[in-house]
Amino acid sequence: MRAAGLRASGTTSREGGSELSNASVTTKPGLRGLVSEPLVATALVLAALAAVFAAWSGWSWYRASTGGPPQDAQLRDQVLQAGEQAVQNFNTLDYRRVAAGLALWEQSSTGPLHTEIRAGRAQFERQIQQTRTITTSRILDGALTALNPRAGTASIIVAVRITVTPAQGSPVTKQSRLAGTLTRTPSGWKLSQLGQVPVGAAAPGSGKGSGGG
Repeated sequence: MRAAGLRASGTTSREGGSELSNASVTTKPGLRGLVSEPLVATALVLAALAAVFAAWSGWSWYRASTGGPPQDAQLRDQVLQAGEQAVQNFNTLDYRRVAAGLALWEQSSTGPLHTEIRAGRAQFERQIQQTRTITTSRILDGALTALNPRAGTASIIVAVRITVTPAQGSPVTKQSRLAGTLTRTPSGWKLSQLGQVPVGAAAPGSGKGSGGG
């Protein structure tokens, strides 16, 4: 009887142990779920944020690498290019196409300079046709000495090589430095003043007078 009782007791103990073991098996996954699910959710959120940041960083880098120079630098380049082209136009005139040349002068000018060209156009035409000269030019260097985007004005200094070919004789080439004032118009930046640079003034590329106004 005692043996049977012992066996019964042992059986009960094993069964009890089995029940405890089963209980522990069914309980642990539940505890792991309670702890791990927030961690998984947090990890997913962090991963998503990291992906968004990586995408934003990549787009910012792409825009920085392909966006070109800053806007103010682009404006300076545009104004300088317009000024150099206008100066070249004013130092180019062919007696065989004088009307077209003077029309280009008018298109490249505004303000007082434009008024002066229109007033003296007939006289210019007669002079060029009488001398039968062909004038060409090449821009050697140029720089903005002032730029005021709000006022729509700029100042420019340009070194230019001018070649004058007369009807008889050899071409004559000289270098000149010109200073001009540019004014913004609805059709772009145009010269409103143009003249020789005074002796001793800073030459383009000398590093002087390159700041904006």
